[in-house]
Amino acid sequence: MLVALLTLTAILLSGCAPAAAPTPAPARKCDKRVALIIAQGGLGDRSYNDSGYAGLTKAAQDFGVKVKAIESPDPVGQGEKLLRDAAKAGFDLVITLEYTHFDPLARVAPDFPNTMFSIVNIEVKEPNVVSVIFKEHEGSFLAGALAALVAKDTSIPGIRGTKTIGVIGGTKSLGIDKFLVGYEEGAHYIDPDIKVLRAYSETFGDPAKGKELALSMFEQGADVVYQVAGGTGEGIIAAAKETGHYAIGVDSDQDYMAPGHVLTSMLKRVDIAVYDLIKRLCDGTLKGGIVVTYGLKEGGVGLSEMKFTRHIIPKAYIDQVNELRDKIIKGEIKVTDVTAEK
Repeated sequence: MLVALLTLTAILLSGCAPAAAPTPAPARKCDKRVALIIAQGGLGDRSYNDSGYAGLTKAAQDFGVKVKAIESPDPVGQGEKLLRDAAKAGFDLVITLEYTHFDPLARVAPDFPNTMFSIVNIEVKEPNVVSVIFKEHEGSFLAGALAALVAKDTSIPGIRGTKTIGVIGGTKSLGIDKFLVGYEEGAHYIDPDIKVLRAYSETFGDPAKGKELALSMFEQGADVVYQVAGGTGEGIIAAAKETGHYAIGVDSDQDYMAPGHVLTSMLKRVDIAVYDLIKRLCDGTLKGGIVVTYGLKEGGVGLSEMKFTRHIIPKAYIDQVNELRDKIIKGEIKVTDVTAEK
């Protein structure tokens, strides 16, 4: 197991383009220790894991809390060991980004009643566990709607008018299908006849596989492909650039990875969730046995600002997507959450 020790001077790994770091304010002293267990795909994915890591390091800078990121070559198979070892090491809060840890966590948490745990993307009902749930289906609905609007407009470079789009998931699982179904519903809300290709890479760390799948979709007529595959998605974005079509990024703002060929990114603010957990720990307000939800209403999901593509997207399309966002927040549009049906 590779354990990455973080310090206050650590370089932030994030999905956003590099920017000059502001002069940090003096850190608040928080005499707590926090462990972050990294999910499949590992650090350096410029997506989900890096977003969580960014929240961890920012909390270390702002609060003075001691933090550690824990990586494993097999985070799924070693789930119980990772959780148990972190608790034994005396961390006050153990956060896991790996959704498959729900069963291991349900076994481990009762053995360490004085340790607070948190898991992202799934609910574990234990008195010392905070479950963090994102409404990825809501943000993905907007991504699908935008993709469908763009896919029918041949005045936009790279659009052939085939009315075909695609989506590639990292695994066939409820957590990933939550994105995919939302995307498909958003696309069909705009155009009931649009064709949505679907594939799974079965890996979060193989860009070559992602590129292969994306190239196949582009060859089948897709002009926009949504990547929900972590580091594998880098290949999907590369394929969009190579063919002159479009990818949609995920979790972090990935628009910069192929400027002009990443239509938008569906932001999932894992960094905010991790930061908020640590802030509550330091404030003494972190309570277990609860579910914390981040959706469109809470600013936990949404689309990127489209810095590199906004000039080619008709304003009417962006306005329409914003209207859909407001309707979802108001409850006028209900997006299917496949995880709620399990």
